[in-house]
Amino acid sequence: MKKYISFFLKLVAAIIMLQTLFFKFTGAQESIDLFYKIAGDNEAYMRIGTGIMELIASILLFVPKKTWLGALITAGTMSGAILSHLTILGIEHNNDGGALFFSAIIACIAGAILLFLYKKDILFISK
Repeated sequence: MKKYISFFLKLVAAIIMLQTLFFKFTGAQESIDLFYKIAGDNEAYMRIGTGIMELIASILLFVPKKTWLGALITAGTMSGAILSHLTILGIEHNNDGGALFFSAIIACIAGAILLFLYKKDILFISK
């Protein structure tokens, strides 16, 4: 059962993170506007950097013995997104009905659960 639950959580987190990469990497205006509100003139660095972190996390989620690292990066990146929504962007951004905010919450929870499920693979904790 753990195998199926963890695969589902990996899939959910990866889909949420990967679906935004096209907008981040191609410089879609919506993505530029969002990251400009957060980082000002440094929006491109933050937008691309966040996209790279989400891509790495999505890949690591499916690498045996590195799932914990992908889960940690997922939870950390999504925590930053949640905090940005709560402090700068607002829950609803660009009339999305809160879709980005709630997607970040779902991915963060998935990452946290996966981190718990794969804690035995973390070398400095498992010993």
